[in-house]
Amino acid sequence: MFDLHTHSIFSDGELIPSELVRRAVFNGYEAVAITDHVDFTNMEYVLHGLKKLELQNNRRGDIEVIIGVEITHVPAVKIEKAVKRARDLGAELVVVHGETMVEPVESGTNRVAVSNPSVDILAHPGLISETDVELAKENDVYLEITARQGHCLANGHVARVCSDLNAKMLLNSDLHAPEDFLNEELAQKILAGAGLNPESAARVLRVYPRELMNRVLEDYKRA
Repeated sequence: MFDLHTHSIFSDGELIPSELVRRAVFNGYEAVAITDHVDFTNMEYVLHGLKKLELQNNRRGDIEVIIGVEITHVPAVKIEKAVKRARDLGAELVVVHGETMVEPVESGTNRVAVSNPSVDILAHPGLISETDVELAKENDVYLEITARQGHCLANGHVARVCSDLNAKMLLNSDLHAPEDFLNEELAQKILAGAGLNPESAARVLRVYPRELMNRVLEDYKRA
């Protein structure tokens, strides 16, 4: 199992980072990314705190812990600047909060995110257009199937368009609390509910997240 979109107490999650990591280990995860909500007001604070995980349990043999951010409700015209700032501050993974159906995310956020090769994941992209999915494919931005209540309402649409256009998808929990950890059975059900066949579900669960994780680790080594 992989989960590349979770939240700790550095934003609106319930767990301190070390407990989040420990619970991921307990649940048998191969990798977990902590991607707390950020904008220009708290980015330095969040990344400064999360990077201290390296002092205790990052890059251990039992799990890969990836330090990231979820750029959230930043005006679309400022997202490119926010992504660059996050990278400059050491973010290993950059997620952009997509145009979910249940929150007032500014129109145009999806387009800006998928147009930027420095973005890794567009989270819960809602009723994303085919044009934006094509841009995500071109720029190697992964699109999220989510377990998060409300955000998951567009999973079927995301899965269908991505499957039609051969774009890369990930399943993430958007975890905020201990009960949000996914197990294999529930993950398979979510993907089946989104309309994916077993072969496609296997790629979403294992191939694509491992591919992205390896990209992150290679970038980390080069840095």
